Amino acid sequence: MTDVAGIKTAEVTEQDWTGAFAAKEEEAFGEKFTADVVLEAAALLRPVRGRADVQTCMGTASRYYRSLVFTHQATNGARTYVEWEAVGASGVEFSGVTVLTRNEEGLIEHVAISHRPLGATLEFSAEMNRLTEGRIAPGHFRAAD
Repeated sequence: MTDVAGIKTAEVTEQDWTGAFAAKEEEAFGEKFTADVVLEAAALLRPVRGRADVQTCMGTASRYYRSLVFTHQATNGARTYVEWEAVGASGVEFSGVTVLTRNEEGLIEHVAISHRPLGATLEFSAEMNRLTEGRIAPGHFRAAD
């Protein structure tokens, strides 16, 4: 298991993705995406489209986590499935699966993230709404109560 800046991997070789989380910078994600990449997630009200906005979301999310452990990975054709467990800034614990779909050049063209449980997902979405305000168009994340 490797441990870089609170990001741990076990049984995971998807180094460009896990390395981008460890870097905690938007640019680290942007290098991996196609120009028209699409991000869909349980924490999103609607998809985020385009490299700049998706890298803003992913960089912001990487800084939100107090800890994040990538636990398992499987690849089938153009898709890679990465399981993870995380602790958010407030101490909330959640887990999920990220599905990365790559094009023929190996760049990520689609990201689908499933978060659980619902309470943690809603908290994460509201915090992402706050953290991305003025950086991406409104309406992607849940507004805080």
